[in-house]
Amino acid sequence: MPVRVATWNVNGFRAREAQFTEWVRRDRPDVVCLQEIKATAEQIGETLTLLPEYTNYWHGGPKGYSGVSIHVRKEAFSARPEFSHPAFDMESRVVEARLPDGRRVTSVYVPNGGKDFGAKMRFLQEMAAYVEGVHAAGERLILCGDLNVARTDIDVIPKERKAGAIGQRPEERALIERMIAAGLQDICRDREPDNDRLYTWWPPWRSMRQKNQGWRIDYVLATRGLQATAAQVHPDVGTSDHAPVVVDFAC
Repeated sequence: MPVRVATWNVNGFRAREAQFTEWVRRDRPDVVCLQEIKATAEQIGETLTLLPEYTNYWHGGPKGYSGVSIHVRKEAFSARPEFSHPAFDMESRVVEARLPDGRRVTSVYVPNGGKDFGAKMRFLQEMAAYVEGVHAAGERLILCGDLNVARTDIDVIPKERKAGAIGQRPEERALIERMIAAGLQDICRDREPDNDRLYTWWPPWRSMRQKNQGWRIDYVLATRGLQATAAQVHPDVGTSDHAPVVVDFAC
């Protein structure tokens, strides 16, 4: 069954609420993964009624910090998905939905690592083990979110490429590659392997977004065999420092 999956780090949902609603109504994704919502379900309760065609699951962290969510369009599936949190969840950074068709969609917000790089590495190690475990069980996975790692140098504007910079360190990238090797495909990069302007995050100063001088740190990673027919970054959407990524799957 064709499915449109989208992911977006909104960097504060309450500030982007109207933008979120407009975008979802325009693009009609079947599954939406959000990161850094910075709010609890109680704080955004009214929004749950703005898009009644979606089943909404909010996993907000402490007030003003972290948080992820998943929104599933009711007409796209025969039954309500099952929502849960894998064991490596911390600080409200992971939520997964088991769809009625057997696919598992996971919304992830990886720690930046600036304050505690060791915690980030432990999180990435757990996430790699999670991918391996899902595939070992014979399940299909769509992993979406802000991974806070630029996979290779092509994913960073040239003047910002620094081997020792957090988000570009070899040990971080090795764990992303471990996930890929465990049976995932990097949809956007696989479709545009030579695009050195494929960014999803821009520093919020000096018109970096308008100049498209950024990093690619937001991903849709999917089990090999899940065929993507379209994949696009939408830098025109919203005022977050991240852009949504939307992928259409044929099956």
